Amino acid sequence: MDLATLLLPFRFEFMQNAFLISMIVSVPTALLSCFLVMKGWALMGDAVSHAVLPGIVLAYILGLPLIVGAFAAGMTCAIATGYLSNNSRVKQDTVMGVVFSGMFGLGIVLYVSVETNAHLDHILFGNMLGVEANELWTAGIISAGVGLMLALKWKDWLLHSFDPAQAQASGLWVTWLHYALLAALSLTIVATLSAAGLILAIGLLIAPGAIAFLIVRQFSTMLWVSVLVCMGAMLLGTYASFFLDSAPAPTIVLILTALFVLAFTRRQMLTRRNSARTAAKTLQS
Repeated sequence: MDLATLLLPFRFEFMQNAFLISMIVSVPTALLSCFLVMKGWALMGDAVSHAVLPGIVLAYILGLPLIVGAFAAGMTCAIATGYLSNNSRVKQDTVMGVVFSGMFGLGIVLYVSVETNAHLDHILFGNMLGVEANELWTAGIISAGVGLMLALKWKDWLLHSFDPAQAQASGLWVTWLHYALLAALSLTIVATLSAAGLILAIGLLIAPGAIAFLIVRQFSTMLWVSVLVCMGAMLLGTYASFFLDSAPAPTIVLILTALFVLAFTRRQMLTRRNSARTAAKTLQS
């Protein structure tokens, strides 16, 4: 394969926009994935990503910007989940499963009951190759805001993730941190709608942080490693999808999955090697 063929994807405007949206959304999703992994909120990301569908459909019916409906639905899901889990005997993961499946079902019912030019496949699985200028601007503004907020206050959210009681004793506004993280999650999912869609967004919100967690030991290092992993996987997946004639979003998720398997295998080998060295030292002593 010659150089002209290798550079062919960069000659098309739709591919240039796809590469651009990949770089834009990789930063907030990667940063947020670190906090979701450390806090054990993987299912919360899944719940919010599914729950924004009825908000999108209602916003379309009312003639409102889709971002407004998606954000409102995401926050409604998060607040309802918190309220139900705090005021019932049912565990939080069970409540999240009921709430997000119910809201996702409501979104499907609303979608099929109205006539719309929007393609459900694009909402669910993304339309990276059809990204428009206004979507680039929306994703860019959201990504800049969420990324800046997480970068400036990462120590506060880290303490809140590990020990909320200690965070409150330290004088931090625990309630504000909790709902600010939920708001950042909802906004980030809105930003990734064009790139990955609702269903595949969960891969971007979990895999980069999980991979970085297996590679490094310090959380500060984990943040920028996750960004590099996410951005690299998104650019590589978009580039490979051009030659494979596949959709970019699933290709990206497959690459992230492969990277996770490699990181997990590497960690297992290092753990066994360290265990063997420790056992050998114990026998020698």
